[in-house]
Amino acid sequence: FWRWPGRGHLGHYALLGLAVSLWFEFIFAGANWITSQHAMRVRVHLDVETRTPLVPAAVLGYTSIYLLFGAIPFVLHTRRELRALAATLAAVMLVAGVCFLVFPAASAFPPTGDMGAWDGPVRFTRWVALPNNLVPSLHVALAVVCVAVFACHAGQSGKVLLWLWAAVIAASTLLLHQHYLLDVVTGLALGLAGVRW
Repeated sequence: FWRWPGRGHLGHYALLGLAVSLWFEFIFAGANWITSQHAMRVRVHLDVETRTPLVPAAVLGYTSIYLLFGAIPFVLHTRRELRALAATLAAVMLVAGVCFLVFPAASAFPPTGDMGAWDGPVRFTRWVALPNNLVPSLHVALAVVCVAVFACHAGQSGKVLLWLWAAVIAASTLLLHQHYLLDVVTGLALGLAGVRW
């Protein structure tokens, strides 16, 4: 499952990672900017969801997605696998970007006060996430893609642990008031569809 990559493999991963990151910024920031230019918003939440308790410590699960991204060259051992994952992530981002434009949404969670030691990390994640890109949760979709691909290389216990990790990431988006159930479900579906097709 885990193998130290050679320099060439790491270099290939770095180039693909840079390309996918730039694509992500173009899609994610671009969709948010376009949505910010008009006032139309689609309601994507249930009233009961606005009463979900805020759990600032969930930021640990939320930001653990970066560990998934960092693990890619250690789990995927061929350039073909790296390219296939990069293409899948890019396609998922494109579909999500179209959805952000078709279903422009905004958070209805009440503003939060000081969160103590968690205040800085939580506010930083909210700043990075941008306010208008909710349906589907791209955070969940990208985590699901990585976990589904990694699970192909893992034993049974590894598969369970990986999918538990994906569940923690998905739950963290709710507990941090970043997303709603519809966002999470559609993010899960998008991630699975990306890997399938």
